[in-house]
Amino acid sequence: MPHSGEWTDVLIVGGGPVGMVLALDLTYRGIDCVVVDAGDGEVRHPKVSTIGPRSMELFRRWGVADAIRGAGWPADHPLDIAWVTRVGGHEIYRYRRGTAGNRPAFAHTPEPDQICPAHWLNPVLTRAVGVHPDGPLRLRTTVDRVVQADDHVHATLTDHATGVTGTVRARFLVACDGAASPIRQSCGIDAPARHRTQVFRNVLFRAPELKERLGDRAALVYFLMLSSTLRFPMRSLNGSDLYNLVVGVDDDTADRVDALSLISDALALDTPVELLGDSEWHLTHRVADRYRAGRVFLAGDAAHTLSPSGGFGLNTGIGDAADLGWKLAATLNGWAGRRLLDTYETERRPIAVESLNEANLNLQRTMRREVPPEVHLDGPEGERARTEMAERLESSGARREFDAPEIHFGLRYRSPAIIDDPDVPMRDGRPDAGWRPGSEPGYRAAHAWWDATTSTLDLFGQGFVLLRFAEHDGLAGVEGAFAERGVPLTVRNGGDGEVAKLYERSFVLVRPDGHVAWRGDDLPRDPAAFADTVRGDRAEAVHAGHG
Repeated sequence: MPHSGEWTDVLIVGGGPVGMVLALDLTYRGIDCVVVDAGDGEVRHPKVSTIGPRSMELFRRWGVADAIRGAGWPADHPLDIAWVTRVGGHEIYRYRRGTAGNRPAFAHTPEPDQICPAHWLNPVLTRAVGVHPDGPLRLRTTVDRVVQADDHVHATLTDHATGVTGTVRARFLVACDGAASPIRQSCGIDAPARHRTQVFRNVLFRAPELKERLGDRAALVYFLMLSSTLRFPMRSLNGSDLYNLVVGVDDDTADRVDALSLISDALALDTPVELLGDSEWHLTHRVADRYRAGRVFLAGDAAHTLSPSGGFGLNTGIGDAADLGWKLAATLNGWAGRRLLDTYETERRPIAVESLNEANLNLQRTMRREVPPEVHLDGPEGERARTEMAERLESSGARREFDAPEIHFGLRYRSPAIIDDPDVPMRDGRPDAGWRPGSEPGYRAAHAWWDATTSTLDLFGQGFVLLRFAEHDGLAGVEGAFAERGVPLTVRNGGDGEVAKLYERSFVLVRPDGHVAWRGDDLPRDPAAFADTVRGDRAEAVHAGHG
């Protein structure tokens, strides 16, 4: 329970996945934090199913990737995406993705995506973070008032389990309090809508015999092609009997169709169904105008809300936590530059805008898809219509929503703390399809196997890491400049030839979040300016040069 005068380094408001992963990152860095959440920790209507590969890499760092993989999704359930007239009816197109147990190893990552809906994910994160008094997470607790002082934030908290009100003072506060974010609003930060708000229903149901009835037609996601309201995904949530059906709500639909009728329309098979939940939700497309107000920062849905099409929402929030966590730790530990915390918004806000646009493209692809009525017919005419429809799905990039390494790994940060490579022109937007992560500054450093069990990604996390693939007599000068400023730096001598080839330069400096800060074939001429730039102490990045 809060008590008057309690101090912490970081107060995190909101104990959803983003708030909890920020707590994991701060704890990993030895930073004290308190997480408060108004809920009781129970997930009543599971949302979020696919944890993207970049998020899984971060969970690997925080020590929970194995728990997420073991949370319950069966290794033999197909991860396919199927476009169907009805589930169990005519199948138009299938994107085959194998199963978690038999899909080939991924070239780009040691941690491929994983199915883990919120009713599995939240308990894993709650155990990892720890509930008060054994850990920093305080449930059934609200923040009633926030006041900023010069050197701290003063928050009034109420523990609703006991009715006790107290105060917590923190050096920083991070609002992970959802799309409506009372803290964002109290800071006077607007998050204007970028596209029309749309209304959907999530219909949660149990169908214990459906998977067996479908047999080899089972999939992870079924895109329906039935009507304007039933053209959205139905997905398996647990790989056995739990499903969620997304239903569009037409503006001109006065009478609400009951959920069991909608499920019956979506299923071509006569199978027992138990309705578990039916909730309406509003799809908004928003990015906050600012991510910071003094000592208050926004992360997750408080900073941005995206269409779920493509699964970028949670993964974008987890990326926020990974970027902000090391910068808060660097500041609290005294080695951050004066502008390092400002680079959180500089780096993350454009990513949210890009992800919002990409997710909206996926949504519009589904919304604009015209489905000829002939696809529902049996016989040759129906077969022809379905073949033509499959060709249109293939050519329109329907797979892109589910297979896009250039989206998951092609997020490039641009900020004064990153030094561009003068030999490689800056790209606008995302890389092209077929792009492979390497060592270009601003990007997440590439995965390669350093040894039999160690990914290059396992080398990164706590401080800066300088990968060196060549000898240089200026190395001591760089190490000295970092040491003088208290900036943690580890030098790693080259992996095998494949790693050197992938990383392309003789020297690559990787930040604590795993993104490349600089690379070159020669070390910088001015080690002091170099160290100051990457720790965020300069208004503009310096050119570190190749000599």
